[in-house]
Amino acid sequence: MISTDPNGTKGTIQLPGSVGGADWTGAAFDPETGMLYVPSMTNPFVANLVPGDPRQTNLKFRASTRALLLGPRGLPLMKPPYGRITAIDLNRGEHSWMVPNGDGPRDHPLLKALNLPPLGHASRGALLVTRTLLFAPDGDQINVRTPQGGGGRKIRALDKSTGATIWETEMEAGVTGAPMTYMYGGRQYIVMAIGGTNHPAEFVAFRLQ
Repeated sequence: MISTDPNGTKGTIQLPGSVGGADWTGAAFDPETGMLYVPSMTNPFVANLVPGDPRQTNLKFRASTRALLLGPRGLPLMKPPYGRITAIDLNRGEHSWMVPNGDGPRDHPLLKALNLPPLGHASRGALLVTRTLLFAPDGDQINVRTPQGGGGRKIRALDKSTGATIWETEMEAGVTGAPMTYMYGGRQYIVMAIGGTNHPAEFVAFRLQ
């Protein structure tokens, strides 16, 4: 869509979005089971082109604002889940299970009374798989092109075979990078970078008993 008229159409809706889908965050692979765990999100935006300014570029057209597409009253326009984890069995080439990744906006004033199940966060939170668990942290709102109301501050441990949440806790901010794990003194640790607009960047470590 080429946009030249300020009163014309705004562009073409692109779904799941430029940093939606599964293209940015990567995935977690379990070599022992052949399972691939893929985080993805729905984050549509309006794609359009505008004429290039010859004082700034030699391109005839350039990308415009690529504004994120929001729904009414601060809620997403599309149906949930807004973020999800999909387990793919590479031995059979089939999806094994899919679960919403995080609570999403179910505590929004218009939805809270409905007592909805998790709706999934539209955020970029990389996964970490171990021999026994799948760790799924929420990406922070500060991450580039996270939609309004997207992101979270929790980290969860999921059952690898079903996606059921076994444990979760809330951190002071959401993650801004992929978690890593290592052994020290006979104990396993998981470390991740967190940070937000109201929280300075830092590393947080969890110790597995």
